[in-house]
Amino acid sequence: MKKYVISFAFTLFALTAAHAQIEFSKGTFSDIKAKAAEENKIIFVDAYAVWCGPCRWMEANVFTKKEVGDFYNEHFINYKFDMEKGEGKDFARKYTIRNYPTYLFLDAEGNLIHRAIGSRSAEEFVKLGKTAVGKAGNK
Repeated sequence: MKKYVISFAFTLFALTAAHAQIEFSKGTFSDIKAKAAEENKIIFVDAYAVWCGPCRWMEANVFTKKEVGDFYNEHFINYKFDMEKGEGKDFARKYTIRNYPTYLFLDAEGNLIHRAIGSRSAEEFVKLGKTAVGKAGNK
């Protein structure tokens, strides 16, 4: 019985922790734009490369923070993909992405609202999102 209680507690903790981070949507970029239009949200794109150290650091240390996840999940359709594979190659050319990580904030039609580059603290990353929301409100 003790084993089941511990297992249940661990599962509950894991489910709670999963909601405390940025939830990235799956699908093609066209799917993401349609979802953004349907939900009337801005698209946040994490443009990364698998070999990028700062990209991995952000994924492990910032995207997993509750305050970051809460803000980004509420205000954005979050999307990430490798700029050196598949659809990412064309996306990188279209948005002139040359440094990693690059963060893009786009409207549902794919128009650029705001852009930033590089790793930053959780607090700075939330401020970045607030800046994008403010710019979108001024359009």
